[in-house]
Amino acid sequence: MVRKIFALALVAGGLMTAACNTVEGAGKDVSSAGTAVSKAADNSK
Repeated sequence: MVRKIFALALVAGGLMTAACNTVEGAGKDVSSAGTAVSKAADNSK
């Protein structure tokens, strides 16, 4: 029983870590796109 709980906790921790990295990467992508749009708007003035 303890092994099952430990294994489940290990898998859940791995999934949460992967999800955090995915969200962080998506945030960087959105930020990068926003910067590119802002620079393009400044250059077109």
